[in-house]
Amino acid sequence: MARSFSAAVTAARAVTARATAAPFLVRCGVGLAGLLAMMVAWPVSLLGTQYFVPLTLLAIYPAVAPRGRGATLAALAVVGGWLVDTAGYGAEVELWRVLSIATLLYLGHSLTALAAVLPYDAVVNIDVVAGWMLRATIVVLVSAVLTVFTLGLSADLAGGAFLVATLVGVAGAVGATVLIARLLQRA
Repeated sequence: MARSFSAAVTAARAVTARATAAPFLVRCGVGLAGLLAMMVAWPVSLLGTQYFVPLTLLAIYPAVAPRGRGATLAALAVVGGWLVDTAGYGAEVELWRVLSIATLLYLGHSLTALAAVLPYDAVVNIDVVAGWMLRATIVVLVSAVLTVFTLGLSADLAGGAFLVATLVGVAGAVGATVLIARLLQRA
């Protein structure tokens, strides 16, 4: 047991000695996005307690091991925290929280995907990471604008028209999924 611990410490030292700036910063972004998402999603009363320590570890785990299922578990914990806060603690559903959680989850997911294919010792041009972040920011901004626009329309389309629009949207999503599945089978 002591021998395996010693080997793990030696391997960790070798990794940190060879790590370069860009992959390290990407992994820091993964950890920061996950931690902020946990802080926004979970009830404020839990933030300073011992119950938040496992959530913090779960939030930063994808930064340490981005190729595993840690990002999925962290995202599920964020969504679970939001449900606990809104359903269990009776917090109001506020637009800024929903947009913040969605933004942080998307950025964390996107950066985790980049960190998963980026070796810790890779020499990466900063333009690669900047381009990745620019695309992610554009997606976030477009999504936020469409969300606010849709919420504005939902007040006007209440009732049967809103139900029809929802069903058309679901049918479009199913159609796009079927189309993509068929295109993948063809290739």
